[in-house]
Amino acid sequence: MNKSIVLAITGASGIPIAIELLKQLLILDCEVHLVFSNAGIITFNHEMGTKLSINPEKCKENLALNYKLEKIDNLFVYRNSDWFSPIASGSSIGESMVICPCSMSTLAKVANGISDDLLTRAADVIIKERKNLILVPRETPLSVIHLDNMKSLSKLGVSILPPVLTFYHHPKDINDLIIFIVIKILNQLDIKHNLKKFWGN
Repeated sequence: MNKSIVLAITGASGIPIAIELLKQLLILDCEVHLVFSNAGIITFNHEMGTKLSINPEKCKENLALNYKLEKIDNLFVYRNSDWFSPIASGSSIGESMVICPCSMSTLAKVANGISDDLLTRAADVIIKERKNLILVPRETPLSVIHLDNMKSLSKLGVSILPPVLTFYHHPKDINDLIIFIVIKILNQLDIKHNLKKFWGN
């Protein structure tokens, strides 16, 4: 078993990045604790064209079936209202957490210590336990409010990893652009992978 990772999906655009990250984490034998915000479910259904159930077990079955997930015994899905989930406690939370994509609303809550659901509580726990939190913010243009919140979190050691488009690796399709961002996230998680390197040897 590799690392234990909390993956949170919010209502910002960019769900395909999160799904590819989920697939890769499971391939790499990570234990993944998955939670959607309420808006994340809505955005998922819109961007992926798949009806995702809010029931954790049905959600897991849906994801496994539609996206050919491997090692689904390593995947744990929680309702965003499940305060008894292990990721709500510092005594049992994983080593790292990724919020991908991260809405500005979620970012603002995390930056200001507002824990009004499981997702934001898990992020708050990761910060207080001084573990690894990575945000993949998806918004443009950015207001001063957004930038100030990012700056506050960066000062705490939170990684701010926007899904920036790059072209020096000569992407052939959208999937190449998605994989590039997923590699960046895996690198921040310090997880070794066999995905294509886009620069150097």
